[in-house]
Amino acid sequence: MNKYKKMIEMLKNGEIESIEITKDEFWEFREVLVSDEKFKHFRGEAKQGGRVIYTYSKVPRA
Repeated sequence: MNKYKKMIEMLKNGEIESIEITKDEFWEFREVLVSDEKFKHFRGEAKQGGRVIYTYSKVPRA
C-alpha cells in the first residue's frame, strides 16, 4: 500500500489526528488524496514554509 494511502486510511479511522505534508510531498500526496472516495471530508490548512496540515471531518465540505 502506498505510504500516503496508508496515512489517509489511518486519519479516516481516527488512528491519527492529522497529516503534515511538506511542499516537496504535496503533489504526490494530493494525487492519492483526490482519488479517495471521501475526498470532501478532508481539510488542508496551509502553513508557513509550504507545509499543509490535513485533518478529517465526519461531515463533508460543500
